[in-house]
Amino acid sequence: MIIGGIDPGSRVTGYGFLEVRGNRYRCIDFGVIRAGTSKQPLSHRLTMIYTGLTSLMDTHRPSAVAVEGVFHAVNAQSALKLGQARGVALLAAAQCGAQIAEYSALEIKKAVAGYGRADKIQVQTMVGTLLNMADPPRPHDAADALAVALCHAFRRPPVPHIQQR
Repeated sequence: MIIGGIDPGSRVTGYGFLEVRGNRYRCIDFGVIRAGTSKQPLSHRLTMIYTGLTSLMDTHRPSAVAVEGVFHAVNAQSALKLGQARGVALLAAAQCGAQIAEYSALEIKKAVAGYGRADKIQVQTMVGTLLNMADPPRPHDAADALAVALCHAFRRPPVPHIQQR
């Protein structure tokens, strides 16, 4: 099973893809889509995010995609832009036919670091440890996206064990 994770942002969107086999998790891809600066029109940045995510979905064909939810923002304008970036991410995931899940930052941090108020470095370090990576994933947006995917992997229902007679 392939699980995608997305940490949406209107300028930088993190992504990560995991291969899940039983209780084993392997990172198959991660990185960021740099959509431009705040001086570029939002429509241009959203198009770049959509194009990048669609290409990644076509490449990895995830069966599930988890997206970090927006539950607070610095101001209304920031929340609106972030919500639009999330909408583009949700659309790209839905168009590839993936099951979609959304998690709060608190849920993600608790699932990965064991503490809902963990900082970026703690999350980054734990993601690297959980995925047996030589170095923690960088930048933070990519590590956060892998954390979202891991959160979903940890929360999915267990596969029933079939006993042989």
